Amino acid sequence: MQVNDIHPLRPDPAEFIRIQERLAKQIDVSRPLRREDLRTVAGVDLAYGGEGESETGFCHVAVFDAATMQVVERAEAIGKIEVPYVPGFLTFRELPLIAAAAEKLETVPDLFLFDGNGILHPRRMGIAAHASFFLGKPAVGVAKTYFKIAETEYEEPEREKGSCTDIKVGGETLGRAVRTSAGVKPVFVSPGNGINLDSSTELVLSLTGPESRLPVPVREADISTRRMRRNWEEEQRLSP
Repeated sequence: MQVNDIHPLRPDPAEFIRIQERLAKQIDVSRPLRREDLRTVAGVDLAYGGEGESETGFCHVAVFDAATMQVVERAEAIGKIEVPYVPGFLTFRELPLIAAAAEKLETVPDLFLFDGNGILHPRRMGIAAHASFFLGKPAVGVAKTYFKIAETEYEEPEREKGSCTDIKVGGETLGRAVRTSAGVKPVFVSPGNGINLDSSTELVLSLTGPESRLPVPVREADISTRRMRRNWEEEQRLSP
C-alpha cells in the first residue's frame, strides 16, 4: 500500500509539538463506521529490544478478513530506534517502522487498530491519530494502560463485558474505559481519525474474542512482535 508523505519520518525534535498541533486540527472523529462496512481490519503493534544506541524496534501488521477473522496478510519491519522515549511523543519513535511495514502490504486495510491511543492524548495526537494521516485510513487506539492527561482519572466500568465509562478531559470526551471481557482489566479506547467514539467502542468489542481482552488483530500483532524480538535476541546471542 502507498504511505502518504505527511512530514519527514525523522523530523527535528524541535518540530514535534508544532507537527502534532497542525495535524490535530485536521482530525475527524465524527464518522460512524460499522463492522459490515469493513472488508479488512489490521492490527499494529511494536516491541523493543536492546537499549541505548542499540535499541531496536519490531513492528508487525496483521491484516484480517473482517467477516471470517482469518489472517489474509502480514508485514513486518525491524530497525534502529533513533528517538528516545518521551511521554506524548511516542509516535515519532514508531512511525518509521510503521510506514516501512505498511508499504509492504498488498492489501489496503479498511481500518487500523493500534496498541496505543488515538485522541486520548494531551494534543489529541496519539499513535492511532498521527499514523492515520500516513496510512490514509480510519484508525482506532486500544491501549492496555491508561495515559493520564491533566491529572484526569477514569472511572472503573462495571465488570460485565461491554461496560464502559467515558474519559473526559476539560469537558471533552476523548475516550472510554471498556470492559472487553467480564472480570478482566479494561482497555482504553479512543478514535484516532476517520471514525467516531461510539463506532470505535462497538468495533473493539465485536473484534475481541474470549481468549484476550484485546481485539484479535491487535493481539495477533502483539504476539508477533514479541516473537520477532525473541528471534532477534537469539540471533544476537549466537552472532560472533
